[in-house]
Amino acid sequence: MSIKFLYNKVFLNNKWIVISLILAGWVLAACTPQAPTQSQPASAPEAEEVRPFVISAIPDQDPEKLNRLYGSIATYLSEKLGVPVEYKPVTDYTASVTALKVGDLDMVWFGGLTGVQARLQVPGAQAILQRDIDAEFHSVFIANVNSGLTPFEDTSGLAQLKGRTFTFGSESSTSGRLMPQYFLKEAGVSLEDFQGEAGFSGSHDKTIQLVEAGTYQAGVLNEQVWKTRTQNNEVDLTRVIVLWTTPAYYDYHWVIRGDVAARYGDDFLPKLKEAFLTLDASDPQQKEILDLFGAGKFIETQDSNYAEIEEIARELGKIR
Repeated sequence: MSIKFLYNKVFLNNKWIVISLILAGWVLAACTPQAPTQSQPASAPEAEEVRPFVISAIPDQDPEKLNRLYGSIATYLSEKLGVPVEYKPVTDYTASVTALKVGDLDMVWFGGLTGVQARLQVPGAQAILQRDIDAEFHSVFIANVNSGLTPFEDTSGLAQLKGRTFTFGSESSTSGRLMPQYFLKEAGVSLEDFQGEAGFSGSHDKTIQLVEAGTYQAGVLNEQVWKTRTQNNEVDLTRVIVLWTTPAYYDYHWVIRGDVAARYGDDFLPKLKEAFLTLDASDPQQKEILDLFGAGKFIETQDSNYAEIEEIARELGKIR
């Protein structure tokens, strides 16, 4: 074997050894985490996602209208507050109170009674805003024209309802149950005085439909819904008449949980109030919100405005 042959053999073997070592070094370097340097800064942690501010409302009207109204509110508030706002519908009045209590909802549009119930169950919750019409709200007693019932001027006229079929709205409604029952009691009319059991339609719209159809001879609902439906020609006034409009009382309002400042900052509540108080009918988007609410504007309110509602609710056994 020549010296030249041996040299070539050794050289080639060493060459492949060197190449293998270089390749192994590259693989090891690729798999080894690199410490941050001035020219290669460490990645910053992702910013914590802001939890949506969730609103809802008692289901006192047609769900389609509620979805439209509170969907518009959610969009408007998102723009004004700089945080995501979501509308989450609820199945019934009780569910709206429970959801606020457990923290699934942050702010709810309540009637007077459910607002009181919610604040009693949610420490720190407070009434903050209402429509201009809610400081002097009314219920309307209506009747089917074939019932033989006639309009009257004061509470005593409610005695006509004895022996008649009658429906309230929701069992937890202020304008569709609590205050009407209070005025009935003032007139000496109890639930046992109706023909059969008193009905509970579940919503103001449904109450109109049931009385219009003659399913019940009479019923009661909130004045704002009645006015809106009649103005929109959604009620057959040849089949339904107004018997009486009640005296005024405080009703609908926004109730907010007390922990929102801890989540969104101390300036969140003032900004939220400002968003409602400055709703402007000259702006098409904002006018739609005011119109859907049936309001000229929003005003501030406070818990003490609903003390009479709480007193009546305790008297009638709706709060214990």
